[in-house]
Amino acid sequence: MVHFGLEAWRTFERGCEREWFVTNGLGGFAAGTIIGANTRRYHGLLIAALNPPVRRFLLLAKLDERIEAGGVFYNLATNYTAGGATESGFVHLVRAQFCPFPEFFYCCGHIQLRKLIFMPHGQNATVILYRVTNAGPPARLILTPLINYRDYHGNSYRGQISFHQEPIADGVRISGPEGLPPLLLRISNGEFSAAPDWFYGMRYPEEEARGLNPWEDHYQPGRFTVELPAASEKVFAVVAAAGPGPKPEEAEALLAAERERLAAVEQAAGFADSFARALVRAADAFLVQRASGAATIIAGYPWFTDWGRDTMIALPGITLLTGRFQAAREILELFGAYVREGLLPNYFPDDGGEPLYNTVDAALWYCQAVYKYFQYTRDEDFVVKTALPAMREIVTRYAGGTRYGIVMADDGLLKAGNPDIQLTWMDAKVGDWVVTPRHGKAVEINALWYNAACILEEFHARFKLPDPLPGLAAKIQKGFRAFWHPAGYLYDVLREEEKEAKIRPNQIFAVSLPFSPLSQDEAEAVVRRVEAELYTPYGLRSLSARDPDYKGHYAGDQRQRDAAYHQGTVWSWLIGPFVTAYRKVHCYSPDSQERARVYLSPFQDHLADHGIGSVSEIFDGDWPHRPRGCFAQAWSVAEVLRAYVEEVLEKRAGRG
Repeated sequence: MVHFGLEAWRTFERGCEREWFVTNGLGGFAAGTIIGANTRRYHGLLIAALNPPVRRFLLLAKLDERIEAGGVFYNLATNYTAGGATESGFVHLVRAQFCPFPEFFYCCGHIQLRKLIFMPHGQNATVILYRVTNAGPPARLILTPLINYRDYHGNSYRGQISFHQEPIADGVRISGPEGLPPLLLRISNGEFSAAPDWFYGMRYPEEEARGLNPWEDHYQPGRFTVELPAASEKVFAVVAAAGPGPKPEEAEALLAAERERLAAVEQAAGFADSFARALVRAADAFLVQRASGAATIIAGYPWFTDWGRDTMIALPGITLLTGRFQAAREILELFGAYVREGLLPNYFPDDGGEPLYNTVDAALWYCQAVYKYFQYTRDEDFVVKTALPAMREIVTRYAGGTRYGIVMADDGLLKAGNPDIQLTWMDAKVGDWVVTPRHGKAVEINALWYNAACILEEFHARFKLPDPLPGLAAKIQKGFRAFWHPAGYLYDVLREEEKEAKIRPNQIFAVSLPFSPLSQDEAEAVVRRVEAELYTPYGLRSLSARDPDYKGHYAGDQRQRDAAYHQGTVWSWLIGPFVTAYRKVHCYSPDSQERARVYLSPFQDHLADHGIGSVSEIFDGDWPHRPRGCFAQAWSVAEVLRAYVEEVLEKRAGRG
């Protein structure tokens, strides 16, 4: 359990620093700050995935509470407008706890109110479960829903969306744009009164800080009234659903079912360690079901969907370490079926259009994910019949040449891209400005290329199959010598006209991957340099702080943020390969195991920060390393979990 008291919201700004979220296994979610203010366009009680995991629409933005007791009014709502925090209901909030669902405790004189928020798995619905204790004379609780019907990336205003509402037995049905399901708001013990109105000018400070439009209006269809008799306790629920949804009377049974589901997820993973169990719970939020029924991995909340690169990197931690092998197989099968000309999809558009293939590393990470899958499952049938053909296509097409200038050079190294296109994970671009140009022979791409060649070589030998490219791994390893810098680290990118000598974290993969092209001495030198110049408590900096292009803070408008994204910003997922590399070069000694524990320990405390219960996407390069970006990122959770289990708990699948 994670819990907070008044010290966490002594000011409005402080109360907005931590965000809660719950998910539904479809890509839908609910999210907000612990004080109840919506500070992002992505905050809301129901963001439904209408074509799972995409077509996310904000339907219910908020449910503001007010208590009327003996002529005294307690406004529990917290909202931010042009005048700042114009409603400050968080002054009545006395405790917030997460076990694992967010639950908030308010004290208003002789009335105590508890509300718990969760989403039933597999349903585009959110349940808000209330328990109100009235130790005084009769009172009433007023609930005012704030409604919207727009894509979760946008903003809307009065006049842009037409709403139609009609009463139902236990609430109201609201219809928005044609083609979208109705929003049903229902209550188990209360009355709905229609009184159409608008909340004007909600202001999102997080969007404002990002240089984006911070203003929005929300439709108010009326209000729910719940009578609170003297000296009584009342338990009831409000359910918001896209379409019919569950009944509010089922709320407690649904909560019990969701608790049981999460307990089963933890039990299947089999860890007694509390940190590992917390990370297993965190991992569950990213594993979702597509409309087709196949599993996939959401890259991050609140704004990412499923991406090829992110999915392959996150797959071991999200599925294999947690014992969810069938989901891993489905994901590998899904992405493998979309391999085209040796490329793996980078992104599936929200509109359901053709995937985008603008990535060189996703296909190579696919080979690594298959290798990890086989280590954990020994599923020879799947590897031989399904995965290996896709892997052969990837390697043979890369060797012979495919889209985006991806081709093996005469020295065996892989080159890709051009000055105008970025194919690696350091892909920030502002207009025509490529912030981190990495076309040519990138070090992590060639570490992955060597790793993939070795994996295929091993699989072909194991399964007694002909190797279409014999000797490829040896050729790549020989060519990889060109990356060695005389100062004892690896060049980041090789081009005919130059060698990029900036110290970046990409070189760590040449050590951390199962098959390394480096000697022991070289690997040790790389780890020492990375630790000295890039390590922080929350991951690796994307650029050495000594570099003149270093940016220590990730903030400002789109241009400013993209300028810092890979120029010093800390990426938490890189802690995983760093810890693995550290243990490898120290021959898995007891001292290195303890050091790995220390490296990962800051993330135990971080689970109570930013996106509560999860790991943030990025952090500032400079102290105090404030969390930034997505408040919950799949590969961040996955790599912290994988590194902790494999390198600290030393529970890893055997190689062979």
